[in-house]
Amino acid sequence: MTVSASSANYLPKTASLVELRRGGRARAGSYLYEGHRLVTGWHSHDLHQIQYAIGGVVEVETATAHYLLPPQQAAWIPVGLEHQATMNPDVRSVAVMFDPDLLPDMEGRARIVAVSPLIRQMMIYALRWPIGRPDSDPVSDGFFQTLGHLVFEALDHEAPLSLPTVHNPIVAAAMDYTKAHLASVTAAEVSRAVAVSERTLRRQFDTAVGMSWRTYLLHARMLRAMALLVAPGESVQKTASAVGFDSMSAFTRAFTRFCGETPSSYRQRAAGID
Repeated sequence: MTVSASSANYLPKTASLVELRRGGRARAGSYLYEGHRLVTGWHSHDLHQIQYAIGGVVEVETATAHYLLPPQQAAWIPVGLEHQATMNPDVRSVAVMFDPDLLPDMEGRARIVAVSPLIRQMMIYALRWPIGRPDSDPVSDGFFQTLGHLVFEALDHEAPLSLPTVHNPIVAAAMDYTKAHLASVTAAEVSRAVAVSERTLRRQFDTAVGMSWRTYLLHARMLRAMALLVAPGESVQKTASAVGFDSMSAFTRAFTRFCGETPSSYRQRAAGID
């Protein structure tokens, strides 16, 4: 993969096609990433892909959304979809790829799916069959076809854990500034940073994104909180402060409304995965 120095908020004019099989003929296989923070360049594959973080947090961007992969969530990336991934520090991530003739795609867009214990164990088991091996065999083809059908069943229960991305340069810059200053950001500060009035910022946000800047801020804070809560040694109190909440009760209410469980229960459940 090509490493990029920074992430873009919109799809660039060109994106590379990454040949994961490296000349092999396997119909499906896996790829393991372990290491430091990595931002891939914009690229696409000639294979369907499901990306899952065994440990740490992975982010996936497409032309229309920025997805977060906390524990028990995976990203489905169909063949040909141009995207960019961010492997955050200390991440351990497994991707499983499927040839389109083995597993046709139902819909050509990225989606976030819930990973059942069975799918998780099968993805880890799939590491014995790297995508770059010379050829397939009936055993591996049968295994990956079964895994693919389980993933397709999970797609019926899509999880909306994403932030929108836009082409509007002012709104894109406002999004970047907002995400970089979640602990204390205000609309006035964002407006000054992108050199427009607060009224213009709010109007352009509503038009380009379909949600208010305040709603975007809340979603960005909740997604960041989900990522922080799975980090070793990170407390609920520290997470609340890092994403801009002075009150633990306010943070707990907001997180519970967004995620359907309290920060403490989410953290305990996530910690019990590995």
